[in-house]
Amino acid sequence: MTVQANFDTYVRIWQRDGWERVTTRAVALEAGVAVGTLYDYFPSKEALHSGYVRHCIERLLQAIEQQAIEPAGLAWQERLARLVRLLGGVAGEAAWFHPQMLELEPVIAEQKHQQRAYAELLGTWQRVLEACPDLPGTPSAERIEALHLMVWGARRYALLAQLPAERLAVLVAEQEQVCLRALSGAS
Repeated sequence: MTVQANFDTYVRIWQRDGWERVTTRAVALEAGVAVGTLYDYFPSKEALHSGYVRHCIERLLQAIEQQAIEPAGLAWQERLARLVRLLGGVAGEAAWFHPQMLELEPVIAEQKHQQRAYAELLGTWQRVLEACPDLPGTPSAERIEALHLMVWGARRYALLAQLPAERLAVLVAEQEQVCLRALSGAS
């Protein structure tokens, strides 16, 4: 049993049948996993959903690490562009999300988990900027948080509005330009 196979099956069932028809039993049967084994990890479809969201955040954090922090020799503008594109959902292997997932958040995710994810994603901005020895100045924590909220909040709202991928790409490119201007003379 691989976690990814279970999440792929979860997404496939949701896309095909909708949230109402997702069950841990259906996921186990379609993934070819013993129902009891899946229940050990995900005792309910809400737990499966929570695990999927956490998995997606971890994959996003890993992609940012690999593409915007680790590479040597990147100019600060390119590191920032990669960060914005990844957070904006137009670069890398973007996870599948459905607008109903945002509606489920207050029911499934405790506030402390929301805050942890927020802090982790905000922290990636600081890590990317620390990897930029050529950054013109040091931005304030408030500026970094404002840029993060602009990009991440827009991604979430675009999901609710169900913006087409082409439109989202144009808007993320605009966000990238705003971020570059905001940090070109950082204060």
